[in-house]
Amino acid sequence: MPLRPHHKMFGLFLLLFWGVLNATLACTNFLITKGATVDGSTMITYAADSHVLYGELYYTPASDHLPGEMLDIYEWDTGDYLGQIPQVPHTYAVVGLMNEHQVSIGETTFGGRHELRNPEGILDYGSLMFIALQRAKTAREAIRVMTELVEKYGYYSEGESFSIADPKEVWIMEMIGKGKGEKGALWVARRIPDGYISAHANQARIRQFPLNDPDNCLYAKDVISFARKKGWFDGKDEEFSFADTYAPVDFGGLRFCEARVYAMFHRVAPSMEFDLNYVMGDPNGTPLPLWIKPEKKLSVRDVMELMRDHFEGTPMDMTKDIGAGPFKLPYRWRPLTWAVDSVKYFNERAISTQQTGFSFVAQMRGKLPDPIGGILWFGVDDTYSTVYVPMYCGIREVPKAYAVGTADFQHFSWESAWWVFNFVANYAYSRYSDMIVDIQKVQRELEGNFLAMQPEIDRAAVALYKQSPELARDYLTRYSVKQGQRVVERWKKLLTFLLWKYLDGNVKDEHGKVTHPGYPMEWYREIVKSTGDKFRVPEQKKEGH
Repeated sequence: MPLRPHHKMFGLFLLLFWGVLNATLACTNFLITKGATVDGSTMITYAADSHVLYGELYYTPASDHLPGEMLDIYEWDTGDYLGQIPQVPHTYAVVGLMNEHQVSIGETTFGGRHELRNPEGILDYGSLMFIALQRAKTAREAIRVMTELVEKYGYYSEGESFSIADPKEVWIMEMIGKGKGEKGALWVARRIPDGYISAHANQARIRQFPLNDPDNCLYAKDVISFARKKGWFDGKDEEFSFADTYAPVDFGGLRFCEARVYAMFHRVAPSMEFDLNYVMGDPNGTPLPLWIKPEKKLSVRDVMELMRDHFEGTPMDMTKDIGAGPFKLPYRWRPLTWAVDSVKYFNERAISTQQTGFSFVAQMRGKLPDPIGGILWFGVDDTYSTVYVPMYCGIREVPKAYAVGTADFQHFSWESAWWVFNFVANYAYSRYSDMIVDIQKVQRELEGNFLAMQPEIDRAAVALYKQSPELARDYLTRYSVKQGQRVVERWKKLLTFLLWKYLDGNVKDEHGKVTHPGYPMEWYREIVKSTGDKFRVPEQKKEGH
């Protein structure tokens, strides 16, 4: 649907949609500038990860508002009512987290100094994102909307990193409050240099920043003086580090958060040297750069694949240790940290994770009219096994299977994309190394078809746009809705195939013949190593003649 922002139920909708994201080291964002892509598009990605998050795609139409109309603000994480702000005369249409002008926003929560949270603020991070998309035509304008709102009404949430992009520019902005009794927020926004890429994953990443370069860096006027007042910084202004001051890094911020940034950087620039000690938990190591130049330009397909990572090819590879089991399952059930005999241990936290509610790759293309140029490649559940479906930013509705109200976290439905994808993924966890091959075959078939069709769909939409922009929007709506529903039906068919092929721990071959492949030899060796002769078959002496 969703409900309009001023509706009293808006907060309840947001609660269902977002869940308790910031409690679980949730979310990963990548930022890609147009000079770093093969087609000159800008891109940002977002994985919204929470164990209580039902992933769905919402649509809010453009709307005109009466003078004096107020907008009720409800916190996205809890649904708590926070207050009101004046509505603007006109708000833009929004699909997911991209608006009709190809502005897109993502986020990750870094928390930071807990005393800086302001319980009296009116604007939480989720409301800021949604309001900015309804009011901004560019990324810079979105930054202005968000920072002016918190300056006037106060910032309610913990520390947050935002990805904010339009077809020309890609920005990372980090924001934290000033504590109880202090309106406004402390923030820095930096434009990613063209040709470069960046990432953030629940740890503040902006350190030093230029003080006199408004084309590429914006910041709160008191971001440094506030730290001096608190006694947290006493150096020269140009030495000031936002991240080190307001969100000092610890082991978790490195191993669970910066490690995900490293995973992406390592894949796009494999010959670059990064300090592995740092990302594996040593705060005395050399920090990762805020941005790097990829060794080759990236396609939207490349970026989708970057969202699919379990630290493969690194010392943190989740398929290698005994926790992966016999079929190399790259997931570990929560809690993230645990103890044995009072000794604390942890599981890795990768980009791909089982608790993802939804994710997207937002692609913004300045060479095309806005309704056609912006595509939200949207998927539900685990990024590794999801299918990214093209949702053009000019559409008027979303597929029913992905829409708000189709189902929820508490009620299973065969009509829900989120439940169908979770059914397939959860079944695959039982024999992952085998089943993921079948899953990705269908995944790549569907995504490959979307990408192959994209030029033709674009051309048809442009031709219609020249006649009437509304005709183009109607055409793209029909296309996006059809593809979304088609994916869900194909995924149901995939589920029945997996059940047929892997029934009762057996595997059927291409002729339908039941085979018994057993466990991998390395797993049998682990059993023998841990149990000794417990399961050894006694040797039988041959009787003489």
